[in-house]
Amino acid sequence: MTPSDLHRSDLMAGPPPTLLPEDPAAADLAAGEDARTVVKAHPESPLAWAVLAEQAQAGGDADDVVGYAFARVGYHRSLDQLRRNGWKGHGPVPWDHVPNRGFLRALAALTRAAGLIGEEAEEQRCRDFLRDSSPEAYEALLG
Repeated sequence: MTPSDLHRSDLMAGPPPTLLPEDPAAADLAAGEDARTVVKAHPESPLAWAVLAEQAQAGGDADDVVGYAFARVGYHRSLDQLRRNGWKGHGPVPWDHVPNRGFLRALAALTRAAGLIGEEAEEQRCRDFLRDSSPEAYEALLG
């Protein structure tokens, strides 16, 4: 393989997967701590915001807007974290890397929340983003 072939094959491979660090809120949530308490202790945590969004969505119509807001915060916290860890706006974020699940769950929650409030274009954009980031997460969370 020539250097030119190597360069061309690297470009064709696409960006490497983004692997986020452990979410500091994960242990508290796994231990059964209240999600609102956890988000106050770890406001930077995509996972904590995703859990709040999922809980609000489980509450029904009265909480659709609240669920959307929680999901939106989790999504934006996720984007910040992804960028800090080398993500360039696209590429795989594997579901099997457990610390990535906060982002993926926040994105799935935002997808559902956008649909619940009738924001169809946002729902489709988020659905596509989730599928492009991790087909496995798409199947597990929305499939």
